[in-house]
This record gives sequence, C-alpha cells and structure tokens, in this order.
Amino acid sequence: MSRARFAAVVAAAALVAAGCGGGKSPKKQAPSTTAAPEALTTVATVAAGVAPLTGLPGDPAKLNRPALLVKIDNAPKARPQAGLNQADVVVEEGVEGGITRFATIFHSGDSDPVGPVRSARTSDIAIASALNHPLFAYSGTNADFEKLLDKAPLVNVGPGRFPGGYHRQSGRPAPYNYFSATATLFSRAAAGAAPPAPWFEYRPGGQAPAGGQPSTGAHLEFRGKVVTAVDWAWDGAAAAWKRTNNGTTHVDAGGQQVTAANVVIEFVAYKDTGYTDQSGAAVPEAQLLGEGEVWVLTNGSVIKGRWQKPTAEAVTRLVDGGGQPIRLTPGRTWVELPAPGLAQLR
Repeated sequence: MSRARFAAVVAAAALVAAGCGGGKSPKKQAPSTTAAPEALTTVATVAAGVAPLTGLPGDPAKLNRPALLVKIDNAPKARPQAGLNQADVVVEEGVEGGITRFATIFHSGDSDPVGPVRSARTSDIAIASALNHPLFAYSGTNADFEKLLDKAPLVNVGPGRFPGGYHRQSGRPAPYNYFSATATLFSRAAAGAAPPAPWFEYRPGGQAPAGGQPSTGAHLEFRGKVVTAVDWAWDGAAAAWKRTNNGTTHVDAGGQQVTAANVVIEFVAYKDTGYTDQSGAAVPEAQLLGEGEVWVLTNGSVIKGRWQKPTAEAVTRLVDGGGQPIRLTPGRTWVELPAPGLAQLR
C-alpha cells in the first residue's frame, strides 16, 4: 500500500470512530493537525536468530512469521487477562471514559488462551501499520470501520473474517469472556508473510543505560469518568518493572504479576472524535504521528527524550536529548500513551 493511500485510510478512520462506541451524531469540531518531523533514515537492526520486538534469541520458526496484534480489555471485569506476560510488546491506550485497552503484540511468543478480546479503535491502525502487515484480532466494530481495516496494511482476523477463531470462556460475564489462542490466530497467516521490523534498539548484555538517571518507577493516569491509575516499580532482584493497576497488584490469568523489561512512556495528545459510546462518554483517538516527549524506564533508570513517528507506517524512533537513539534492555516492552502532564517519576 502506498503512503498516500494509507494516509487517507488513517484520516478516514477518525470519521468512523462511532464503530467503537454508540451511534450518537458527531459533534462539530475544529480541524486538528499534528506536526511530523522529517523522515528519518536510521533503522534499528537485529542479528539473525534474535526476535525483532524483544532483542532476545528466539525460535527460528517463530521469528519468520508475521506479528499478531490482539486487542485486550482492561476494564475491571476484564482482569485478570491472559497473554500480557507472553507478549513481545504491549501498548496501553486510553479509550472512552478513562478506561484503557491493550494493543498486545505477539511475535516470538504465544498464549493459549489470550484475552479477553475486545473491539478495535481508530488509534490501532497507526500501531498496526508499523508491524509490516500483522494479523489483527479484535472482537468487532461497525461496517464502516471494518472496511477501513480491510484497506489498512494488516490482515483482518476479527470474527467477521474468522468466526471460528474465538470462543466464550466459562466463569466470566459477557463481554469479558471472549477469548482466542495465538496459535489459532497465527494459523491464518499467509505463506510467505514477513516478520515485523525492529521497533527498538537494544544495549549489549550487561551494559548500563547511557544518559540515564536512577529511577524507582513511574505513576501515570488515564482520565475520564473514571481514572485508570498505573504504577510501574523497579524490582532490582527480579530485574523487572512490576505493574500495579489502581492500587492493586496487576496479575495475569496465571497469577503472575505483570512485568516488563522496559516501560516507554510516550506523551500523546488525544483528539475528541466527536462520537460517544453507549454510556455517553466521548470516544478519543490517540494522535500517534509527529513527535513528543518520552520517558524510557530501563534497568532501574529513566532516560528522557523525544519520540518521533513521521508516517503511519514508520516505526516510532526514541532519541535522547542529544538526538542519539535510546537503547533498551532486551525483553518485553510496555508502551504507555498518557496525555501530557499525566505522569510523574518516582
């Protein structure tokens, strides 16, 4: 797909955000633009046999497959979720009412089950577009947004295209009982489908972060009718950042606390799409093109810099105050997308 055509898809996505919520008429609003930096030619690379989204050695059979993005809910009734500790990358985005959802990206790992799977949002197109035609799994949306997904550079494996790929899990109320398995979803990959490009640059093993300051963690919030408060705390013994959600230890379906090797906090603006969900809450859209402030938590340190994403299909680049790439610890990375001013370091 050409960049011009895909830019049109991204622009059109904002006009059909009603598929993510209720059917109220859109409110009129002034046009909104996001300045984008000049295109960058530096591209991260990884050695053969290394997973492009984690920087860790991986199973060659899995490293040759495409990426898979699964939308997972984070409403209180959706917890505990399955798959968060098996994903390569998790992107947390604000949705209506102050709740969040996860764009959960699998490539070198698998999860059976995975979920609860929930509906897509317009912000997801810009996330998926940087994964080199990934499989995209979600619970549903409206017909207009479904058409946009079919035009985007991804493989739609939602229930409208793959109805046999999902099941209802007993013991959970609907709609928080909708699950799948990554192996099932990966079965829809076309022969010759390519893996994703690396999203991050990594430090050699044992090397300390360059330009970092000691940090014990960060607190961030997604605000609306409710507040989703997230804390990440450094555990030196475990060499991991551990997650707390609204003051409660965030555990997965296996009873393990949700952890990450890196937490990338990208401050982004949220645009009011002019639509509301069934409860009347405004449906926002994260503005992921352009550039903004970033805090990178890695190996007990924080590095402040800028995130840069000039086009929808470009991988987001992380640079420090001197314009040099910020290198991460190999392992799972969480990308947090709070609005400016809604995070603080510990």
